[in-house]
Amino acid sequence: MSALAIKNIGLLITGDLDAPLSKDNTIIVINGKIEAIGGQELISKYQCDKVIDANGTTVAPGFIDSHTHPVLGDFTPRQNTVGFINSSLHGGVTTMISAGEPHTPGRPKDVSGAKALAILAHKSSQNVRPGGVKLHGGAVILEQGFTERDFIDLKKEGVWLVGEVGLGTVKDPSEAAPLIEMAKKYGMKVMMHTGGTSIPGSSTIGFEDVVTAKPTVVSHVNGGPTSIPIEDVKKLIDETDFILEIVHCGNSKVMKEAVEYAVEKNQLHRFIIGNDSPSGTGIIPLSILRVVSYLASVCNIPAEKAVCMATGNTADVYELNVGKIEKGREADFVIMDAPMGSVGSNSIEALAAGDLCGISNVIVDGKIMFEKSKNTPPAVRKSKVIK
Repeated sequence: MSALAIKNIGLLITGDLDAPLSKDNTIIVINGKIEAIGGQELISKYQCDKVIDANGTTVAPGFIDSHTHPVLGDFTPRQNTVGFINSSLHGGVTTMISAGEPHTPGRPKDVSGAKALAILAHKSSQNVRPGGVKLHGGAVILEQGFTERDFIDLKKEGVWLVGEVGLGTVKDPSEAAPLIEMAKKYGMKVMMHTGGTSIPGSSTIGFEDVVTAKPTVVSHVNGGPTSIPIEDVKKLIDETDFILEIVHCGNSKVMKEAVEYAVEKNQLHRFIIGNDSPSGTGIIPLSILRVVSYLASVCNIPAEKAVCMATGNTADVYELNVGKIEKGREADFVIMDAPMGSVGSNSIEALAAGDLCGISNVIVDGKIMFEKSKNTPPAVRKSKVIK
């Protein structure tokens, strides 16, 4: 049995949008799962192998990047970069969700090849955590000729994601709709590209297309990178119940107007945060943290709720046992504080001021991945591993 304690927590962000802050200051982890959350008295109740003194700083769930385009392992041919997933870990990301592997060199566009690629990418990401991140790879790209039998085959092999509809040869929403219904029948989560064309071969998809196709997640409503009109985003909020994703590699003006309208309509729980990288905008390891800072500083969303959009909201959509600090969840955490030089005195104030946090530790399944981020500014106060 392995046991970890985190004590002296200054701010505990829960990942739950309805109750984003907790007054508890101690977390106990047993065998990679959260065992108990409470006060300092928990330390005496458990024999822990390691104890982290958070030193009055913030503990939050590990961030979830809801939109990435991996290939295999920690390499992307799109930007010819090795280690981009590990760099995201140093930005607080502990889980990534593939929106498809379209950058795979020579990507097959027949049904058998599309299935084979999805199964390979899925099983590869299960066997090896690239960069230490929990990558959910293998999002099948829909091609013409898919039948219900193909979804049965994919389900049998563990594939549970459908990549952005529009990336493959299935482009017409009326053609995609019955395939999406089949995928959902077998428990799959379906994403759909929204906005202008992103890469050669992809499609421009608007409001009516999304309503016809009925995906689980409307990918990058603020554009990937070109956005649909803000009026159509508002219609998605008002007239549908789809999950709406905002991404770093998109239109920041539409992001602002979309989330502000969501707050007005009490629909913030439907919004999740992704990166959409590697893309033409490059490799951005701190993208999720940057979006959280943007939401907190420019869009007037409380920083703790912005963190929940990047954690618990996404976990709920994809039914993952991460993203929230509650008993029984996988013990993935970010320990962070205001960066040196910030006007903020803690992480929440720093994010509200538009700064990025300084990350001291990222923890995955109760394992300390590092004790100083290589990508964020140094934190004013640093956590300490004292045992």
